[in-house]
Amino acid sequence: MSPRLSHENRVFALVFLASLPALAVALLLLWLGEFSLKLQWTLTLIVALWWLGFAFAARERVVRPLQTLSNLVAALAEGDFSIRARGAKSDEPLGLAFWEVNQLTDVLHEQRMGAVEATALLRSVMSEIDVAVLAFDAEHRLRLVNQAAARLLGGAPGDLVGRDASVLGLEDALSGDTPRVVEMPLTRGGGRWELRRGTFRQEGRPHELVVLADLSRTLREEERQAWKRLVRVLSHEINNSLAPIRSMSQSLGDMLARDDAVHDPDLARGLAIIGGRAEALIRFMQSYARLARLPAPARRPLDIEPWVQRVVRLETRLDVDVIGGPPAAVHADADQLDQVLINLLSNAVDAALETGGGVRVGWRSRNGGVDVWVEDDGPGIADATNLFVPFFTTKPKGTGIGLVLSRQIAEGHGGTLTLESRSQGHGCVARLHLPA
Repeated sequence: MSPRLSHENRVFALVFLASLPALAVALLLLWLGEFSLKLQWTLTLIVALWWLGFAFAARERVVRPLQTLSNLVAALAEGDFSIRARGAKSDEPLGLAFWEVNQLTDVLHEQRMGAVEATALLRSVMSEIDVAVLAFDAEHRLRLVNQAAARLLGGAPGDLVGRDASVLGLEDALSGDTPRVVEMPLTRGGGRWELRRGTFRQEGRPHELVVLADLSRTLREEERQAWKRLVRVLSHEINNSLAPIRSMSQSLGDMLARDDAVHDPDLARGLAIIGGRAEALIRFMQSYARLARLPAPARRPLDIEPWVQRVVRLETRLDVDVIGGPPAAVHADADQLDQVLINLLSNAVDAALETGGGVRVGWRSRNGGVDVWVEDDGPGIADATNLFVPFFTTKPKGTGIGLVLSRQIAEGHGGTLTLESRSQGHGCVARLHLPA
């Protein structure tokens, strides 16, 4: 046999040659015997056809299973695990081969489904976690970024991939010891971040994995819980003391008014002062108790433009200019957001009245959400470190509750609230970011 013959032709040749001696002897006896010529040719034709038929059948019986196995392997290579081989038996060699291929198909199918589910879970976790995850290649180009990191960097994931770490302001994150706490001006308000870094390989090439966890929000939440506990204790103790003082001052005042024999203006004025201050302190503590009793937002669809226009009309001390923005909507608690925008507008108008300037309100789409901004021409921010500290206020009659409550409402909606002095001109700009 020539080595150039294909496998099926070699099988056919082997079957052909294996039966050739018996065929030759049979034909020799047939033609040397005393038979008629017609019988000799008829039997010769029948034997030849029988011989060729079985040779081709033997060839087919060998080749067809190999083709089936080849198709099964090709399907596995293409990721198609729906095809199974028939005739899989463990008590014969060919059936055992089919059985093993079917078992391999089941194993690969389970592994593929597990990989798909694990990938889907990983993508869901990466999208939902409030931790920035970024991956850089050996040239310090960004190759992977989740939604939290995209919000942190102020862009869409598709626009950020491929940028250099130095352009993104993350060059320092790729060097130094980890874990460590760093301060990076990645957002308008800046913040403190816990930096962790690791390495992995993708397609055989090394990558750096950078994880940034926002410590500022965690610290604010711990601080908020501490203030809530303090407010609850103070409210209980102070109210228990002020309630009888207010009641006694009112009773003494009523007795003094009814008794004509006792008429002391200083005494009446003193009792009125005591009652008024007790009433004011009770209202003061009630306003702080709102921090500890803020309910979860009842979310409903809210169109930004009608909401802003409605709240702006509540401010009567100054004509506020509505700059506007693109059509936008969020799912939010309208009552709670009313309080936030009312507080921001009130602060902006107070600042603008000091300098005779104006106030402007607008919004824009950013990072799959909406930024609502309030800008004033006031004197600007004198002390930015204490803006969101409870009890701190620069207003003569302020309580120090407005901005703290506003940021708590914003973060309860999954958003942020920042205040900063304007980069151009005098004044301040407040930005409320709400996810869509």
